[in-house]
Amino acid sequence: METFFQANRYLHMTAGFIGFFVAPVALAVRKGGGAHRTWGRIFFWAMTVAGTTALLGAGHIHSLFLLLTAIFSLYMACFGYRSLYLKHLAWEAKVVPFDWAVAGLGLVVFLGTVGYGVVVRNIPVGVFGVLGATTAARQLRGYANAGRWTKNQWLLNHISGFMASYIAAVSAFSVTSLHFISFPYNFLWPTLLGSPIIAWWHRRVSAKGITLAPSAGLSGSPARGLHR
Repeated sequence: METFFQANRYLHMTAGFIGFFVAPVALAVRKGGGAHRTWGRIFFWAMTVAGTTALLGAGHIHSLFLLLTAIFSLYMACFGYRSLYLKHLAWEAKVVPFDWAVAGLGLVVFLGTVGYGVVVRNIPVGVFGVLGATTAARQLRGYANAGRWTKNQWLLNHISGFMASYIAAVSAFSVTSLHFISFPYNFLWPTLLGSPIIAWWHRRVSAKGITLAPSAGLSGSPARGLHR
C-alpha cells in the first residue's frame, strides 16, 4: 500500500509541475487558436490528475487542507472546461440535468465547508468555501437565466474557472513547500495576486467585447449566440 501512495505522490507532483508551467503558456498564446486549445487541454488534464491524486493522498496523510484544495481545484477546473460547451446558453434555454446536479452538489459541499471553517476558525477553509459556494451559486443563477446570457459569459466563466483552479494549486504548493512564509499568508498570497488578474481579464473581455468563435460540433446556431 505504501508503494501505491508513493507512486501517487510522484504522479501528483509531476502533474502539478506541468500545470504550473503550462498555465502561463496558455495565457500568453493567441486566445482561441490551436496552440491555446492544446495548452489549455494539457493544463486541464494536469489539474485533473493533480486534484485526483491529491484526493487520494489527503486521506492517507490526514490532511484536511489538501483535501479541500483538491476539491476546490477540481471543481474550478471542470467549471472552466465545461463552460466551453455552454456557449449555446446565450440563445438557448437548455440546461442538461448534469450541469444542474454538479452545481447543486458543489453549492452544498462548499456551504458545508464554510460552516466547518467558521466552527474551527480556519481561514483557508473558510476562504475556499466562500469562493466555491459563490461560484456554484452563480452557476445555478446563470442556468436559471439560460437563453439570456451575454455573448461572452461563457468566456468569463472559462477564465474564472481555470485561473481559480491554478490559484488553488499554487496555494497548496505554497502551504506545503514554502515554509518560510508564515500562516495564513502562505495560503492567501496566490489569491491576493491572482484575483486582480482575473478581474483585469473580465474587464478586458467585457469592455472590448472580445469573443471567440464557438467550437465546431456544438448544437445551435453560432450566429444567434453573438447577440446580447
